[in-house]
Amino acid sequence: MIKSYVLGFPRIGEKRELKRALEGFWAGKEGFSEENLQETAKTLRQRHWKYQQDAGISAISVNDFSFYDLMLDNIIAFGATPPRFANLSGLEQYFACSRGNKNGVAMEMTKWFNTNYHYIVPELSSESKFSLKADKILNEYKEAKTNGVKGKVNLIGPITFLALSKTTDGSCPFKHLDALVGEYKKLLEQISKLDDEILVQFDEPIFVTDKNESDLLPLITKVYNELTGVASNIKIVFATYFEHAIKAVSEVAKTKIYGIALDFIHGKRNFEALETIKNSHLTLFAGVIDGRNIWKSNIDEKVKLVREISEKIGGKDFYIGTSCSLLHVPYTLKYEENLNPEIKSWLSFAVEKLDEIKIITKLANGEKLDETEAKIYEENKNAVKTRATSKLIHSESVQNRIKNLSKFERDEKFEDRIKIQRETLKYGILPTTTIGSFPQTVDLRVLRQNFKKGEIDAAAYEAGIKKYIDHCVKFQEDIGLDVLVHGEPERNDMVEYFGEQISGYAFSQNGWVQSYGSRCVKPPLLFGDVSRPEPMTVKWMKYAQSITKHVMKGMLTGPVTMLNWSFVRDDLSRSEVAKQLALCIYDEIADLQAAGIRVIQVDEAAFKEGYPLRAENIPAYEKFAVDCFKLSVSSAEAKTQIHTHMCYSEFNDIIKTIEAMDADVISIETARSGNELLKIFKAVGYKQEVGPGVYDIHSPRVPSVEEIVAQIKALLEVLPKEQLWINPDCGLKTRKWEEVEPSLKNMVEAVKIVRGL
Repeated sequence: MIKSYVLGFPRIGEKRELKRALEGFWAGKEGFSEENLQETAKTLRQRHWKYQQDAGISAISVNDFSFYDLMLDNIIAFGATPPRFANLSGLEQYFACSRGNKNGVAMEMTKWFNTNYHYIVPELSSESKFSLKADKILNEYKEAKTNGVKGKVNLIGPITFLALSKTTDGSCPFKHLDALVGEYKKLLEQISKLDDEILVQFDEPIFVTDKNESDLLPLITKVYNELTGVASNIKIVFATYFEHAIKAVSEVAKTKIYGIALDFIHGKRNFEALETIKNSHLTLFAGVIDGRNIWKSNIDEKVKLVREISEKIGGKDFYIGTSCSLLHVPYTLKYEENLNPEIKSWLSFAVEKLDEIKIITKLANGEKLDETEAKIYEENKNAVKTRATSKLIHSESVQNRIKNLSKFERDEKFEDRIKIQRETLKYGILPTTTIGSFPQTVDLRVLRQNFKKGEIDAAAYEAGIKKYIDHCVKFQEDIGLDVLVHGEPERNDMVEYFGEQISGYAFSQNGWVQSYGSRCVKPPLLFGDVSRPEPMTVKWMKYAQSITKHVMKGMLTGPVTMLNWSFVRDDLSRSEVAKQLALCIYDEIADLQAAGIRVIQVDEAAFKEGYPLRAENIPAYEKFAVDCFKLSVSSAEAKTQIHTHMCYSEFNDIIKTIEAMDADVISIETARSGNELLKIFKAVGYKQEVGPGVYDIHSPRVPSVEEIVAQIKALLEVLPKEQLWINPDCGLKTRKWEEVEPSLKNMVEAVKIVRGL
């Protein structure tokens, strides 16, 4: 017998109901009380359970709902809140932890493994104590039971919880393992009283990484032998996802854990663990539906896969379901009215994936489909056929261009290029610039929206954009910046703006995915072969250059970031898709330099985010990512200077890879780390020029001239002045003009002082 499960369901609401409720509550708006917020949450939970009930899901998650983040929920549940918020309680404490308050900064937030979802980082010290507060978990199980749902309780596992924690005093988080496990045991005791038999899912995705693997693997038997001994009616499911966990399977098999969840979409090597599962007591929870992408499954192929898994585990009963939580995909296609019908027919969001699980489970069990299921199955087969042949997806010209590529990188070496560039661009010591964007004002957003809605014509729109560019250019000239930017007033999002002008991209109306708290993103849908029908930025860059004698910098988004921040087609390798994107940027660079633009920045903000979770896969990723960047800029002549920008501050492990990208100038975030980050550039003998951020744009405060002078002096202790550019640490899109103007003025003044020393 094959049953079904879902590792977790989205919670923001299919129309972002939770987002609106949260933001109204935070703003103190009328009608947005705590009672209203709780009522919205209850409505959403019950709706999501109903969707899963209707799809016949055997193991439906409870406690996968959160007002902000499940890791934060665990922090609260185990009393691990930082001391600065210890005197608070309830939602006041909860939201202070996640958003900060007047007395304390918010807890740190970072990406959940290699996804674009952010979690709250547990903040511990050697003095931390734990104290169970299980009300939310117990109450949601009871609520589900009242609604006819026999729930599977979702928890972050204790090993992953501690492995992802940070300490404020340098102590080891695992000092607290015994104490934390003690609280988990108390929790299981309370859960055990809620029903005759209960599945409890412990998320332990740390075991799909190489992080401290030799130290962490032995903890599985230590921790879970204790937890499985708490109550006989508790069945623990050890859940992993995003990659393979074959070493963990062997350890889990030594315990009395009931089941193990493995990802067979993004962790193909999990097939190697099936023999171990066959010869153990473990029940397999097989993730065969992609929880991270939005394409319909090929149901016939999935049924074959399920039967193959069944054969390899000796015909044992098992569960099939999602590779990970459906948190990482949009809710439903129900509200998508503007998508091309053919493209829409290829898509499957969270609700639609439930139908896929239901049908695959029935077919694998040899059961007959009802009329509705049979119709969905038929539509699925048709979608598979059209995706294989559709001219919307497959472009012979794009494919031939890829096959016939003969140039893959720039002709000249950096040492030769930089001499030409310095002579052509005529910049001196410590040249100044910005990262690209200037404040996105309310008036600017309204202008774009009105044009998109057809409420103003193209002439009025263009006049408004030019007026903003005029202001940006004049301001930069007045304060004395060396290399100017046009401010990007015409752009909404750094991926969406380009995706809208590239064939092979589509955009949903309501394909929102939670990034953190109430913050949602709507990733573009990269569905087919991509090409650039016409120039994307040349018109605006030509205008900006025409109104100044200063050097104007063109701004593009790089191929790897375009890839990593999109839902990407699954019928072609990501490396091949990135190569197609690289050619779009190649063409744009060629047109920009033909239009007289001699400095072009190709941003790779998401370069590091795409890194595989296991070291064994990193070389292949680095090769295609570097190759595609070099291909994208290979149309640049020696006198065209290529900049890139990276929005994170951990380079030690990838500095050689960054060097191999061969950009002429790289700008990076270093404002919060002084000159420490630059030391790795010096250590490896990095040749190219570097623009370390000299002030933090993520803060509204205005840095003084003296602060920036001190920052520049610190940078000069590490790298020579001939190698350094001076700039903020990121784009200025989210800041206000009243913050930007004095900050940049102070930056330029600081450079003048240092140049004169």
